[in-house]
Parts: sequence; structure tokens; C-alpha cells
Amino acid sequence: MREIARFGAVGGAGVLVNLAVFNLVRHVTELPVVRASVLATVVAIVFNYLGFRYFAYRDRDKGGRTREMTLFLAFSVVGLVIENGILYTGTYGLGFDGRLESNVLKFTGIGVATLFRFWSYRTWVFRAPAAVRATEAAEPVREPVASGPSAGRG
Repeated sequence: MREIARFGAVGGAGVLVNLAVFNLVRHVTELPVVRASVLATVVAIVFNYLGFRYFAYRDRDKGGRTREMTLFLAFSVVGLVIENGILYTGTYGLGFDGRLESNVLKFTGIGVATLFRFWSYRTWVFRAPAAVRATEAAEPVREPVASGPSAGRG
């Protein structure tokens, strides 16, 4: 539960960063909606990496930062494609191009991509230390249930 709460805190802040940058870029530039969204997603990816590494998953394996960053970037790019693919489809495929519609599509894309990111980050990027992984994987030891005439005798 703590892991989900920390992931949610960083992710929630990342969503706010993503949406704020998206709307700011749309307000002050003439960039098309999907390009503005991709830029906002990239800013949020950097924000999220720092939050995940130094807050949400600070107790996780810190070895192999190059590997960690490469995997984080790879899975983040997949999330970026999911997120902005939904926005692209809604905007150019369905004609939903108003500001409110763009924000709803962007938020929906973030939600779908978040499910993928949570799974991939915890499974492949910010792996638990070996001792924790072994403990989580082990089945709990269960005492046999005594039955029959000798049950309950000491």
C-alpha cells in the first residue's frame, strides 16, 4: 500500500505538471495540440523520474543507473505513445479539438498510460532489492491442520 501511495503522490504531481505545461504551451504558442502534449509529457517524464528515484522507490536497487534510466526512458516512451495516441485519435480521428475536449482526452491518455507505467516501472526499472523480492515471492508457511482422535492433544 505504501508503494501505491508513493507512486500515486509522484504520479499525481506528474499529472499536474503534465496538464499545466500542456495548457501553458497551448496558451502561449501556436504548436498543434499533439506536439504541445508531447512536450508536456517529456517535461512530466523528467519530473516523474526524479520523484520516483528519490521518493517513491528510494529504497529500491540503486545499482546500474544507466540500465535504470534506459529502461525508464524506454517504458516512458511507450507511455508517451499510449497517452498521445489517445489524444491524436480523439483530435484528428474523431474531431474533438476544443480545449475542454483536448484536456479530457489528455487526462484519459494519462490514465491509461499510468497503468502501463506502474506495472513496468515497478517490475523492470525500480526493482526491489533481492531480499525483498525473495520474501515477496515466498509462500507463507502454513501449519498443518490437525484432525482426528489425537488432534488437540499435547
